[in-house]
Amino acid sequence: MTTVNETAIQLKVRELCETIVAQPEFSRIRKRVDAFMADDASKSLYQTVVEQGDTLNQKQHAGEALDETAVAGFERDRQALFGNPIAKGFLDAQEEIHNITQSVNRSVSKTFELGRLPTPEDLNEGGCGEGCGCHH
Repeated sequence: MTTVNETAIQLKVRELCETIVAQPEFSRIRKRVDAFMADDASKSLYQTVVEQGDTLNQKQHAGEALDETAVAGFERDRQALFGNPIAKGFLDAQEEIHNITQSVNRSVSKTFELGRLPTPEDLNEGGCGEGCGCHH
């Protein structure tokens, strides 16, 4: 790629980022992320649930029996996480960020795949990729 093309692409990426930042949704997402980052109790609960989930997944993949007490503790903490408005707002914000990122990635990937600008129909075909869980 020549410097001119790189510069043109970089300019358009910058414009895209500016457009994203200018959206009202972006401000709402950032407020929820910032609120979570400022709340040590919510961050601690989130970290606990992530670590418990990782431990249970590792044991399950290793074929080990799962301790019912550990599973119950995970479920209790998971429910507390989803019941915490700051943590729930953060989790929802993460999902929104993921959806925006996937949409941009899907459009760029389809452009390379098709060799042209994708139509809305092109973008609605199939899912985001294997294992994404978006159920398209």
